[in-house]
Amino acid sequence: MSAKGIVLWSGGKDSALALHEARQQLEIVALVTTVTEAYDRISMHGVRTALLERQAHSLGLPVEKVLIPAPCCNADYESRMLVALERFRTQGVSSVVCGDIFLQDVRAYRENLLARAGLAGVFPLWDRDSHGLARHFLALGFRAVLCCVDSQALVADFAGRPYDEALLSDLPPGADPCGERGEFHTFVWDGPGFARPVAYQPGERVLRDDRFWYCDLLIDEDRAPLRAAGC
Repeated sequence: MSAKGIVLWSGGKDSALALHEARQQLEIVALVTTVTEAYDRISMHGVRTALLERQAHSLGLPVEKVLIPAPCCNADYESRMLVALERFRTQGVSSVVCGDIFLQDVRAYRENLLARAGLAGVFPLWDRDSHGLARHFLALGFRAVLCCVDSQALVADFAGRPYDEALLSDLPPGADPCGERGEFHTFVWDGPGFARPVAYQPGERVLRDDRFWYCDLLIDEDRAPLRAAGC
């Protein structure tokens, strides 16, 4: 029997690709997502939890929403995350899948936190070339949209654009094609493991904190049909 694992899930492309690859080695039993309680949205990405829930449902996995305040200090984040992680450990989970690629300080922080809960981090994308990962993601058939961009790295028009070859070609020099340094965040709405696409419509583009452009993704009530088995 495979070891049980959970995924630190942002709803974006790196966590989706990490889930896809981790499923070859682990029995993934849940997604874990931090949600800003006051806004009912995925922290950092700003995606509505209704879309998160539809995403998880399409992937056939439950999602554990760890509610955090706004603003949130490290102590609050860690205490609330540890409660969730320790509960999963008591349920037989031993591994936590993370989508980090090359930021060593971020990986060290995650590993230290997970160790406090008696869990081990699994990093399927670690130290792989960002350009290669971006094209691997697209070649697998994943589809995503940019839901947030850092105005210090990209112009506002990138928020709401599809994550595709055209976007990769338009990124300015120095921008990581996976957005690993926070240049942008994505929402994955279709791809391997999805029973159906997550229907959405792009909404208003809003500047927050005088820096981050968010494209508000709205629920599209015209649900996409369930895919046939094997597709």
